[in-house]
Amino acid sequence: MPADTPRPPRVLGDVDTSTSERANRSWWDAEAAEYHAEHGEFIGNRTPGGEFVWGPERLRESEIGLLGDVADRDVLEVGCGSAPCARWLSARGARVVGLDVSAGMLAHAVDAMRLDERPVPLVQAGAERLPFADESFDLACSSFGAIPFVADSARAMREVARVLRPGGRWVFAANHPMRWMFLDDPGPDGLVVRMSYFDRTPYSEADDDGVVTYVEHHRTMGDRIREIVGAGLVLDDVVEPEWPEDLDQEWGQWSPLRGSYFPGTAIFVCHKP
Repeated sequence: MPADTPRPPRVLGDVDTSTSERANRSWWDAEAAEYHAEHGEFIGNRTPGGEFVWGPERLRESEIGLLGDVADRDVLEVGCGSAPCARWLSARGARVVGLDVSAGMLAHAVDAMRLDERPVPLVQAGAERLPFADESFDLACSSFGAIPFVADSARAMREVARVLRPGGRWVFAANHPMRWMFLDDPGPDGLVVRMSYFDRTPYSEADDDGVVTYVEHHRTMGDRIREIVGAGLVLDDVVEPEWPEDLDQEWGQWSPLRGSYFPGTAIFVCHKP
């Protein structure tokens, strides 16, 4: 799920894979407890058997079924965090592996699995180098995990394609590309365009010594589609969840106000031919 730290001024310049991975591992390790104190119930971290929510709009996999029948399927969750989605899949008969770069987030997953009948194997690794053999999985998924935080998301797409079996499905949710133009503000100031949609400069934060401590990477809608197609995958659908009328909970920049005007999440539904 997305972070909800307000954006300070950008640290200008590109951020490479190793810097990005190191910064985000440390950031999520440090913020894991606070993140789950605020959002754990929403994402299903405290629910026996987990929950699969695709984004702050509260669209659930149980409602939309983007992954299809998961029973007896080998599934990889990329950027699983505390693994509520992986746990939900496991409870429905899938053989799931959860992967995340942050040991802090995975520790919360281990804690949550004490509620479950079927523990999920967890692996600490980055999405750009998946430590699995070719054609190991029937399905792969990611709910705001990894993809917005990796420097080379095209490589991440190729890695997912590599570990999928022919006919396998890859479904991932990320910040909607158009959100890049706006401030991370849930109120009226977040409705005004401030930045260029075409500016791919990563958003990053640094400490007083200039060490990068947090990074998000922007891709346009066209970039995302080209990365998917370039990995040899077929894009079947793009789902843009609408904000539900009964949801009044804000999540960082996501809010009922902004959600009534434009999408905050894009879910890309793909398969390997």
